[in-house]
Amino acid sequence: MSPTPSNPPPGFSRRTLLAATAASAAGLALLVAGCSSPPADPREQVTSKQADELAAQVIAQQTLVAAFAAAGAADPALGAEVAELASQADAQLARLKAASPGSTTSAAPVPAPPSAPEARSWLRGQVAAAADSHAKAAVDQSGARAALLGSIAAGLRGQDGRLA
Repeated sequence: MSPTPSNPPPGFSRRTLLAATAASAAGLALLVAGCSSPPADPREQVTSKQADELAAQVIAQQTLVAAFAAAGAADPALGAEVAELASQADAQLARLKAASPGSTTSAAPVPAPPSAPEARSWLRGQVAAAADSHAKAAVDQSGARAALLGSIAAGLRGQDGRLA
């Protein structure tokens, strides 16, 4: 026994379905062909001044990452305590490098903290300085770069609080 085709609902023939499908496909093709991407947002274009400022923030973050290492070397107990914060600072550095066009700068040398008892307060000063630098630079950036710098500055403020 061969299956019999089911009857379509009234007013909806196979021919109507095929015509509607063809019209939809043609309309979609015209829509896709006629659409173009909007022009790039001029605020997202990086000026040379912004690129230089962002490169300076890469250096500031590199200095901070080195400061975490120096503080950990001066006071190993502090180094173990702030290992997560140091890892966050390093991840922030990677994001800054990715956002900085052509960033190949190196960090300035970081002076070693004075002694183990003073390492925590010295590190707090380094974290606060980097947060200040990023927050100030965010004002002159736009779009995603400003958001990145602002986010890093806020994260560093949280780290400063944890070091208190």
